Amino acid sequence: MALESYKIAHLSDIHCGDPRFSDELFANAVHEINAEEPHVTVICGDLTVAGYEDQFAQAKEYIDMIECPIKIVVPGNHDSRNLGYLYFESIFGSRYRMLDLQFGMQSKENFEERIKFVAVDSTKPDLNDGEVGREHYDWLKEEFTEPHTFKVFVLHHHLVSVPGTGRERNIVLDAGDVLALLRGSGVNLVLCGHKHVPYVWMLSNTLIINSGTVSTLRTRGYTPPSYNFINIMPEEVVVLTKTPGENFIEEFFFPRYPVY
Repeated sequence: MALESYKIAHLSDIHCGDPRFSDELFANAVHEINAEEPHVTVICGDLTVAGYEDQFAQAKEYIDMIECPIKIVVPGNHDSRNLGYLYFESIFGSRYRMLDLQFGMQSKENFEERIKFVAVDSTKPDLNDGEVGREHYDWLKEEFTEPHTFKVFVLHHHLVSVPGTGRERNIVLDAGDVLALLRGSGVNLVLCGHKHVPYVWMLSNTLIINSGTVSTLRTRGYTPPSYNFINIMPEEVVVLTKTPGENFIEEFFFPRYPVY
């Protein structure tokens, strides 16, 4: 069946076990996501506050409430505390994953396109710093070689500084090399979290989209909790930032440029 758009739900920083976690916020987000029926849900890490097994079990219960048939989950720096990445792997599977899908669009005659997700663990145990790592560069290049493919890179840490988050810290240590690799590989979209502030950068015609915290009050200033919907269409990409349970929505439109 041809599609009018390909929809991704993008959320991050759930932080189960945190005293500022809100069951109401997450329940509202789940209800809204299920109503929108996205094709893929991407969760960009920090499922827990300290990487403990019971916190991962709680996160799994909440994530299972999302009825989306395909979910891509990566760990965040909080999840890698206290050897928490071992629990992540036992509950959610590999910390590195690839998903290659085919879809078509109604709004452009005979338009068919593949969409490929490549997700990595950018965390370092018991540190807030992030790094993709040179040992993964060849693998990333190989996974992103296919032509006629909308390419999506998923990680927890941010690759580009996020406004309104104070003095810069914890940006991916090899961000410059990773950005060059993504640009050279023709990556269209980067999804990340970590800073609890939603923001969108267009860099060398690659969209870099941060998600805020979906279910906590660990927010900055007047920035409310939030998550994103991303609609991929033949001519443009539409990003909607939504506060769970609220009518407030920010909507951004970006043309589909060829990536260098």
